[in-house]
Amino acid sequence: MPIEKSVLGGLTTYVVSEIPAGQKPSLAVVFCHGYGASGRDLIGLTQAIGQIRPSVLAGTLFMYPAAPLDLSDMGIPYGRAWWHIDLDRLINRPTPELLARFRRDVPEGAPEARANLEQLLAEARERFGLAAERFVLGGFSQGSMLATDVALRMKSGPAALCIMSGALVNEIEWRELASKHPPLTILQSHGRQDQLLMYPQATALKDLLVDAGHDVDFVAFDGGHEIPPVVIHRLAELLERLLMGENGGEAES
Repeated sequence: MPIEKSVLGGLTTYVVSEIPAGQKPSLAVVFCHGYGASGRDLIGLTQAIGQIRPSVLAGTLFMYPAAPLDLSDMGIPYGRAWWHIDLDRLINRPTPELLARFRRDVPEGAPEARANLEQLLAEARERFGLAAERFVLGGFSQGSMLATDVALRMKSGPAALCIMSGALVNEIEWRELASKHPPLTILQSHGRQDQLLMYPQATALKDLLVDAGHDVDFVAFDGGHEIPPVVIHRLAELLERLLMGENGGEAES
């Protein structure tokens, strides 16, 4: 599968596409990886989606940006992050006070990461000739929190938001932004046995979005901090619907 290494929004970005040369994409997908993963961590989703819904690859461009922070000095070779997290405390000492602060606070470094991703989207729109309404924005874990933060601030679009194993942060501002944003199509998934970002942290985010009038397809599964096949199937089906024009208008040629 062709993979082009590019720079968009100041971020090293892996662009995966099987669209024939000279043909404009109908849909663009931007997925952000989780804390400690490499920029290439989610690339395999493209092939998995193509195996489930081959037609999706014919019109969809996939972009996988690498987060700006290098974690190799912290003993995580090739690991990157959108902002720093005290994982040891979050996993091993998740006191009620810590979890309440995690849910309420703006993560230090999140505004800078948001600016990077917003610039990536602006450059991608110009480079590939697509409107914001033809972008699917999402990610896994920390990457899905960043995607949510950006999506709620977009004046138009995205075509859909995909929150895989994410959680609620910046609650006060997100609640206000969600109440003002036109209804979004959202695919959200979470494992009931997730020990990193616990299940109630995900359902709190779901409830906030539903209360604000957004269309949330919430996929709960028996598992941990992961993306299981059931979620990939649901994601492939969503992308196929978007390409067929069932959401976000007719696919462009």
